Amino acid sequence: MFPLTALLEVGGKLIDKLIPDPEAKAKAQLELAKMAQDGELAKMANDTKLFEVEQENITERWRSDMGSDSWLSKNIRPLALIAIFVAFFLFTMMSAFGYNAQESYVELIGQWGQIIFLAYFGGGTVEKLADMKLGKK
Repeated sequence: MFPLTALLEVGGKLIDKLIPDPEAKAKAQLELAKMAQDGELAKMANDTKLFEVEQENITERWRSDMGSDSWLSKNIRPLALIAIFVAFFLFTMMSAFGYNAQESYVELIGQWGQIIFLAYFGGGTVEKLADMKLGKK
């Protein structure tokens, strides 16, 4: 797929060559810009809708996990968060006592920790903000 700016440049050059009347040329360029803007706005609207659907699916998945009779499905997120914190603590202690932990492992554990931490604590905050905005509760 071509980048939007490249398409605008090609369209502008075609308008310059094919339309000699300055007034018609300006109208055509305005129409081209409007089409580009409408396409971008449509893409942004689509991305927003996809994000909303994804968040609803996550929320439903978490609700079904909490409604399950399985102890593991109810506690997998807190256990994952604890495991990441324990691993990060172990790497910290290894470093404190002179053992060299590979930096790539520490970085990976840190990234996983961020993801889990944001999903665990940030997900509820996002849901509350969305509910407040939509007038629920």
